[in-house]
Amino acid sequence: MNKKGKAIKYLVTFLLHSIFWVVIYFFYAYFLGYGSSNIVYVNLFSAFLMPVTILISYFFNYYLIPNYLLTKKYKRFILYSIYTFIISVYLIILTILYGLIYSEELKEGTTAPLTKTLPFIVLGVFFVVTISVAISLLMYSYKSIISNENLRNKILETQLKMRENELKFLKMQIHPHFLFNSLNTIYGFALKKRDEAPEMILKLSNLLDYILYQIEKPKVFLKDEINHLMDYVSLEKMRFHDTIDVEVNFKVSNENLQIAPMLLIPFVENSFKHGTIIDGKLKVTIYIETNENTLFFEIVNSAVKEKDSVKGIGLENIEKRLEMLYPKNHDLKVVQSENQFEVKLEISNLK
Repeated sequence: MNKKGKAIKYLVTFLLHSIFWVVIYFFYAYFLGYGSSNIVYVNLFSAFLMPVTILISYFFNYYLIPNYLLTKKYKRFILYSIYTFIISVYLIILTILYGLIYSEELKEGTTAPLTKTLPFIVLGVFFVVTISVAISLLMYSYKSIISNENLRNKILETQLKMRENELKFLKMQIHPHFLFNSLNTIYGFALKKRDEAPEMILKLSNLLDYILYQIEKPKVFLKDEINHLMDYVSLEKMRFHDTIDVEVNFKVSNENLQIAPMLLIPFVENSFKHGTIIDGKLKVTIYIETNENTLFFEIVNSAVKEKDSVKGIGLENIEKRLEMLYPKNHDLKVVQSENQFEVKLEISNLK
């Protein structure tokens, strides 16, 4: 908050306090003078009570409450409150005596200027102090709620930034891995001067466009993800030639469903990279189905089970992304058998 803002805040606070004490002054005048005809003296006596009332109230509000009550030092708060009460009664009595002795208006009238006895006057002062303390506690409670809300918002913003940075980091881990495999394949074809090289470059350019421009979006259409998934499959078919057998089965009733970009392609990439050629073929089966707002994805590839199998970087990254993007709306199952590796993914509540 700048200096101007602070000045306005202090001015508003001062005005509110002033209005409150003006109201209390008129309360004293009515409370002490009800039934009395000596209005001048009543007003003067009310003015005598104001300083001690303000002193007691502010001592509670700005010293005892913040230093002992709010810090949960209840025993000290009660003890010091008792001391304050005793001293306050003494000050109130002195104030009353001062009003009785030094008020000249008392000598002029024959009617009793005050209609309240000492206990009622003390009770009236502490009634005002109680109201002041109650308002102060409400303000402390309000400030605490606002402070906690601001703190929670800051924590949520920090967590959100951390999640965004982690998500970007995970995406950046996918990019070099994915591009390296594709470029390496094109390089091999170029050395052999294969006719498929230009088509592979075209497919790769489409994928690069998807990676560079579309992946920064929080969501993309499912049809776009599928199209680029098929571009990747085409690249791998060119690379493996007759040693690969890819079966694709799509039952997509709603292609306009939106998902996080590069969510399915890493699974496909993982199946080609870690798949095993068995009986002269690397078999990969891809199945995608949509049902209203739910996506079913399944991919199976031939693979030989190893004793100390370790998940690939791509698969670990995609698991982390799923946890961040769809924490309660996804179900991922990875099954490794003797001759195949299977991944099943279900994501619900898509839009």
